Amino acid sequence: MKQVEYFPIVDEKGQLIGKATRDKCHSGSFLLHPVVHLHVFNTAGELYLQKRAFEKDIQPGKWDTSVGGHVGFGEDIKTALWREVKEELGIYDFIPIYLSCYKFVSDQEAELVFSHYTIFEGIIQPDSNEISEGKFWEISEIEEGLGKDIFTPNFEWEFKKIIWKLKI
Repeated sequence: MKQVEYFPIVDEKGQLIGKATRDKCHSGSFLLHPVVHLHVFNTAGELYLQKRAFEKDIQPGKWDTSVGGHVGFGEDIKTALWREVKEELGIYDFIPIYLSCYKFVSDQEAELVFSHYTIFEGIIQPDSNEISEGKFWEISEIEEGLGKDIFTPNFEWEFKKIIWKLKI
C-alpha cells in the first residue's frame, strides 16, 4: 500500500498555514508548498543537471536543477536540503550557499523555492529511481538549449533570473 506523503502549506513568507497531500498539491490546487534546490558547480564553472526520471509526475524526462525536492511536513529547509542531496546525488559533504527564495507557479502547482548552490569536486552517484541520468554542462551549452523544451520551465526561469548572475 502506497504511503501518503504530506507537504507543509505555507504563505509567501514561508510561514506554515496547513498541510496537504502530495497528490493534492500537484493536482492544480496551487497550494503553496516549499521545495529546496541545490545547483552543483564544479571548479571549472560547469553546472551539474539531472534528467528527471520518466516516471515522475511533474516534467518527466526533462533536464532540471542538480537537486530539487519537496520539504516534508514537519521538516525544516536545511534538513530537507541535506536529505534531498543525499537521496538524489549521494553527496554527504558539501557547503550550501543560499541564493534566493521565490514563488514559482506552473500549470499544475505553486512552489516556494529555497535555492542554494555549492562547488563540489567529489563523486556524484545519482539515484536511478529519481534521475535517469546526470552530467555537468558548460554554461554556454545551457544557454543554447534555453527555450527548446530540453529543460524544465522552473530550471529555465531560475537559470535566467539567478544562476546567470553568479560568477563561479
